Amino acid sequence: MTVKLSQANLGTLPPNVACPSYDRSSLKPGIVHFGVGNFHRSHQAVYLDDLFNAGLGRDWAIVGAGVFEGEKAGRQMLEEQDWLTTVVEQDSGHVSARVTGAMIDFLVPGENRAVIEQLADPTIRIVSLTITEGGYFIDPASGKFNPTHPAIVADAANIGDPKTVFGLILAGLLRRRDDGVVPFTVMSCDNIPHNGHVTSDGVVGLARLIDEELAGWVEDHVAFPNGMVDRITPATTDRERAMLAEDFGVEDNWPVFCEPFKQWVLEDRFTDGRPPLEKVGVQFVRDVAPFELMKIRILNGGHATIAYPAGLMDIHFVHEAMQEPLIRGFLEKLEREEIIPTVPPVPDTDLGDYYSLIDKRFSNPKIGDTIRRLCLDGSNRQPKFIIPTIHDRLKAGKSISGLALESALWCRYCFGTTDSGAVIEPNDPNWDRLQATAKAAKGDAAAWLAMEDIYGEVGKSDVFAEAFLKALAALWTAGTRKTLARYIGATA
Repeated sequence: MTVKLSQANLGTLPPNVACPSYDRSSLKPGIVHFGVGNFHRSHQAVYLDDLFNAGLGRDWAIVGAGVFEGEKAGRQMLEEQDWLTTVVEQDSGHVSARVTGAMIDFLVPGENRAVIEQLADPTIRIVSLTITEGGYFIDPASGKFNPTHPAIVADAANIGDPKTVFGLILAGLLRRRDDGVVPFTVMSCDNIPHNGHVTSDGVVGLARLIDEELAGWVEDHVAFPNGMVDRITPATTDRERAMLAEDFGVEDNWPVFCEPFKQWVLEDRFTDGRPPLEKVGVQFVRDVAPFELMKIRILNGGHATIAYPAGLMDIHFVHEAMQEPLIRGFLEKLEREEIIPTVPPVPDTDLGDYYSLIDKRFSNPKIGDTIRRLCLDGSNRQPKFIIPTIHDRLKAGKSISGLALESALWCRYCFGTTDSGAVIEPNDPNWDRLQATAKAAKGDAAAWLAMEDIYGEVGKSDVFAEAFLKALAALWTAGTRKTLARYIGATA
């Protein structure tokens, strides 16, 4: 027998499911969050739930927000259970379930005037975001905000009725400026290098299209702290819903399954106060950049490293990829020889130990993270997680053979078939372009590197081009297994 998750049913949930110890009716909103997905609910919302359980910060509850029609489905699922979420943490030696109650409302996506009204409310002191790497209107080649994007141009022309997250944020700030209200802090929780600066570039860049004085006001009065966030959190499927019902007796429309590990390193720069998150494990630092670079290159770069060979070898789950000696060997060799050497020292952190932790986390057999998720959106992820590392290695005159192989594996994946001939369904916002280019690259590898908006200067390097051509040719003639075996010096 299962219990349907709701506020009224919290008292009847099984005793092995932890529930909020606080009175949710006493919570007051303090944060508007754009992008209410699995990662947000396994990370920021969990930290806040911990804080509320400790009797602290209960005027910092979350109000969800979104801009896309597709977000209405998630909102409806959460509304049916009073904005509650069951979070299941698990690895090979640990499994636990808890219900979090930090969210108290979720504004209807598309009803943007209501969103602006909420942003203008003085009780809202932080606006946070998990809108994915592709949501920041970044030009991949330059790594900078693209003010010519049609959606940004449209918002600049009609900031009273914006359609993008940046437009809504700016409209809310405009209202607060006009009303004499202290502006809120804008806090990115996405896996982007210097995510605070990137977010600032977007909001200020949009403001600059409207009024240079407005742009200057935002620069002078709004805080955009950089932060590093980390917790492996796969998408929810019927598999997870069934596991929760069977193992814990809870019926949840949209549960979250994640690993026990979580980390949040954040610069202590806020416009109008912040919750005391240091009481529940958030690290506040003067400069988050070393932590951020470590995570993006070693963890996110590591995900990219295992994703495409596993995809080409028809492997479904991440832990299954780590059980394949050729993929695990590829990851370890590439990390230790080419990726980790590009990461500067990090305070109180041994990079070798950090990689060992990453290896253990990737190998977690309980998490159910999929290779397809890791392969998603390479056109946005590669320029952030892999190509800067290639650039640094080339600049230092160091070997890039493993990184060239990683890039060739991405190209081969985008061709659209695995080594067995199985069709790879579209897995990137730019899939049609990537597939057409990958097909052209089978006969002319330079076609792939000619995507200047993705590769930038790296694509013009003769050294990288030679290594990439060699790796791609090997993948087509020998296949993924034999190519990996040659690279790590093993038998396929």
